[in-house]
Amino acid sequence: MQSRPHSYLFSISYFGARYKGWAPQPNQPTVQRRLERVIRHVLGHEDFSLIGSSRTDSGVSCVGGYVQIFLREKVEMSSLLPDLNEHLPQDIQLNSVQEVTTNFNLIQSVKQKTYRYYFSNSIDFHPFASAFLVNIKENLNWEAMKEACQLFKGKHDFKGLCKPSENKTDYVREVLSSGIYTSNEFLGQFFPQDIYYFEITGSGFLHHQVRMMMSAVWQIGKGEMDLSEISARFESPDRFEKLPPAPANGLVLWETILNNL
Repeated sequence: MQSRPHSYLFSISYFGARYKGWAPQPNQPTVQRRLERVIRHVLGHEDFSLIGSSRTDSGVSCVGGYVQIFLREKVEMSSLLPDLNEHLPQDIQLNSVQEVTTNFNLIQSVKQKTYRYYFSNSIDFHPFASAFLVNIKENLNWEAMKEACQLFKGKHDFKGLCKPSENKTDYVREVLSSGIYTSNEFLGQFFPQDIYYFEITGSGFLHHQVRMMMSAVWQIGKGEMDLSEISARFESPDRFEKLPPAPANGLVLWETILNNL
């Protein structure tokens, strides 16, 4: 039985550059820790708990995520939303809030997630743009990269394209869509004229999975990896060395879709 029966669901966005990911860590700034500090201040007590829909890594940003807060007493949370945002730093924002039923579970309600990884292929890259995207200087085979994205689709064992854990035995995940697209989200004198993003949608993702997939796509584009290695990693993941994950700063949790709302 939930000891805090009143529950509120917030949509959240944040720019992850200053944070060591979502989850609390000792003596480290994290999104959840900063959010808890502000909620504690606005409510005037610490009799609450919260969970997030995604435990993003250090440096990863989020446009469309969720956080669920549990309270013992009912409050008019919508009237507190402006106050919460007033005290949050400008790189974290709670976008909306709604009360949800006691039996609503955020983790179990996540239907699918979409990530975008932003990058460029420019010989004239300004350092200011590095906050939002990663630049690949080498010539890229775009057709091979797009073909690699299609190989990710479907249910596969992604152990060879993630950071394995001693406690995990199931590495099968389903990718619903995957592709490379032209971006128009970033404009201005400090950004390259042509910016791209690798977009992937699935029911769930493993630790470093999207960043390692991006790394594999780049290696294929640069001619450092054959397309056949993608399928080989699905079939025999332990045969291969672990790929270096792409840098965190290009990755954004773009959208989270929930059931039961």
